[in-house]
Amino acid sequence: MSGNLFIVSAPSGAGKTSLVGALLAADPQVRKSVSYTTRAPRPSEADGREYHFVSTAEFERMQERGDFLESAQVHGNRYGTSRTWVAAETQQGHDILLEIDWQGAAQVRKLVAGAISIFILPPTLAALEARLKTRALDSAEVIAQRLANARGEIAHVSEFEYVIINEDFSRAAQDLISIIRAERLRFARQLARHNDLINHMK
Repeated sequence: MSGNLFIVSAPSGAGKTSLVGALLAADPQVRKSVSYTTRAPRPSEADGREYHFVSTAEFERMQERGDFLESAQVHGNRYGTSRTWVAAETQQGHDILLEIDWQGAAQVRKLVAGAISIFILPPTLAALEARLKTRALDSAEVIAQRLANARGEIAHVSEFEYVIINEDFSRAAQDLISIIRAERLRFARQLARHNDLINHMK
């Protein structure tokens, strides 16, 4: 049977990356797709780990070839998900997680039936601003732009099936883990995995 395709989206600074990291540490059955981006790597990032870092020209060539399942421009940089990698992994039965923005999520939902989408919210916009400043990764101008964009991103929350409010990190991480595990327990998926057992007991 094919694996689940999970989408996790959030405004910048809501804690999405940290929550996804906690999920991956707790559940090795989930594999995270590594997106392609034209953004320059941060000092702590490595090519092929956080992102595949490519030039704008290479990104555009990949897009023209139809290599991306979804792509979007976020904060002036371009991001895309490998269509081939996601298809191969889900066909092998692996659960795949896409850490993408709402634009990419909308594209994937149109193309992949059964994709499960999750939105991470900060407890307040003030808390979001504080987190962005505490990260000390961006300039004041970039932080201001991210905050301006946050409202527009949050406006799309109703398009998602699940919403997690990241006020307490431990609780939010458990919420995310619970969603992934619950989706695996749906009858259709359990029947596909344990057809003989279930039909025998019926």
